[in-house]
Order: sequence, then structure tokens, then C-alpha cells
Amino acid sequence: MARIFITGTAGFIGYHLAHLLLSEGHTVHGYDGMTDYYDVTLKQRRHAMLAQTPTFTATEAMLEDRAAIDGAIDGFEPEIIVHLAGQAGVRYSLDNPRAYVDANVVGTFNVMEGARRHKVQHLMMASTSSVYGANTDMPFAETDKADTPMTIYAATKKATEAMGHSYAHLYDMPTTMFRFFTVYGPWGRPDMALFKFVKATLEGDPIDVYNHGEMFRDFTYVTDLVRAIRLLMFDATPARPENGVVPEGDSLSPVAPFRVVNIGNSKSERLMDFVEAIEDALGQKTTRNMMDMQPGDVPATWANAALLETLTGYRPQTDMRDGVKRFVEWYRDYYRV
Repeated sequence: MARIFITGTAGFIGYHLAHLLLSEGHTVHGYDGMTDYYDVTLKQRRHAMLAQTPTFTATEAMLEDRAAIDGAIDGFEPEIIVHLAGQAGVRYSLDNPRAYVDANVVGTFNVMEGARRHKVQHLMMASTSSVYGANTDMPFAETDKADTPMTIYAATKKATEAMGHSYAHLYDMPTTMFRFFTVYGPWGRPDMALFKFVKATLEGDPIDVYNHGEMFRDFTYVTDLVRAIRLLMFDATPARPENGVVPEGDSLSPVAPFRVVNIGNSKSERLMDFVEAIEDALGQKTTRNMMDMQPGDVPATWANAALLETLTGYRPQTDMRDGVKRFVEWYRDYYRV
């Protein structure tokens, strides 16, 4: 059993990961700023669920608060750190770019400093498929260039990847960066498409469909995603390669114990198929407000998850329609609809 420090435990993915690790008997300390980017009550409910397990403790403070995060990490003395917190949302970054620099760059630096001080066995940090930016060759592989971010959100995440590599090289700190692809599922974020579409449809409001529906996404069910993180945590800790020789297809750095791993469903699906799955799960039709593409958006994402499968023997596989149905069941129960 390990002592695992997780940032963002009141968030969507952090909650699910903490729940999984606690169910296995690990000791988890959560760290979350409880920002009002979306409904704080939902975040508080997630933390309350985790707090039912006695091996869970938590600190509520911002990533940018160096004294707070130093105190939390030093007091817990973790063996593994999983950094999932940060300012999320592609579209929000168009209006509030400074929030992304503060949380995602400065906050990540603070986390890495804590990992360095405690010489953790494995530092694991969230990136995003958005770093692939203007790439058009798909499916996206970790070894592809990711030099054309389309938003400040993507740019800050790419910056954290570069920072993570430098710390891995300088301090011989095993580091894995995850690139997540459109994550969805129960306890999801209200700013994400699935939550917004279900809420609007049940309330009789139209949904905004960008690029007139000509969008494709690699929808990744949240429990698949956290299972992948769990497997990478213990079974695929990166090591500095001997003589700088990296296996073909591996994103392992030739000069550091550092690796980037895609976590996606390996299937690019039409947005309109996603909408139809929501309609089927709800048993009612949506009213669609067809709109142009928003600045910073990309028309398609698609993960090559072969490296994840090579490292862990696992590949996310939840069918999108099944995942949407489970979310709708959770939503109806949670909001008593």
C-alpha cells in the first residue's frame, strides 16, 4: 500500500482516481482549491464521498499558494504524487488566460518542487490532447510533434510537459505525463458538453452544436481513464534508458526517466452520434443551435493508445453509448430529475 498525494481530488478525474485507490487500501491525501469555476457544491459532495474512507485526508488551498502546498506535501510525505488539478476548459481560456498561467504553470512548478524535495517514486501529471493543436495526422501518437497549441490552455499544458522533463533529467525523478482525450462520465464537470447537453435538453433549452456538427472526438470514459492511471502508477514507472536507446514507439526520453502517454478510447466519433446517444439515453430529442467553430477549437481528436497497451496490457474500451447512458442515470439520480 502506498501514500499517494493527489491534487484536484474535488475535481472530476481526481475524485474517481482517489475513490479507486482508496478502495484498494492506499492512503490518499487530496489537495483542491475549491474554485468557483463551476458549482462548488458538486466539488464538496465529491470530497464528502471520499471522506467516508478513513485513509483519506485533504487540504483545501490553491496551487499557487506555495506555503499551503509545501505544508501539505511535507506533512503527508508522499511516495507518489498525481497532479490533476489546474484550470480546465478550452473556451474559458479565451477570456481568462492569466488563470491558466497561474494555476497550470506556477501551480505545477510548486507541485514539482514538492516532488523533488521528497524524492517521490513516481510523479504523474495531467496534460491534454489539446497539445496536439493543429496536427492533422491522426490518430495522434505521443512521438508526434506537439508544437502548435491553439489556446493558452494547451500552451500551458505543453509548458508543464517541458518543465516535467527538465525536472526528470536534473533530479532523476521518474515522471509520467498523461494526455487525456475528451473524458466523460458520472460526477462530470458542468462546463463539458455531455453535462451541458443533458441539462439543457431536460430543461427544454437548445444545445449549441459547434462547426455545424462536423466535429469528431475520442470520448474516454472516466473509469477507464483512472484505471489506466492506476496501472501506469506501479507497473510502468519510467527509467532513464541505457545508452539513450529508446524502444520503437515509446515516448521515453533518451536523457531522462520521463514519458508521455495518451489515454484515449482509440476511436474518433462524430459529435452528432454523441448527441443522438444522449437523445436515446434521455428518451427525448434535443433542439440544436448549429454554430460556427469557436476560436481555438479543433475539428477532430483521435488517440493512438498503443503505448498505453504496451506498457500496461490495458486499453480503454467503454462504448460511448454505454458511457452516456451511465452518465444520464447518474444525472437523474443526483439532481432528482
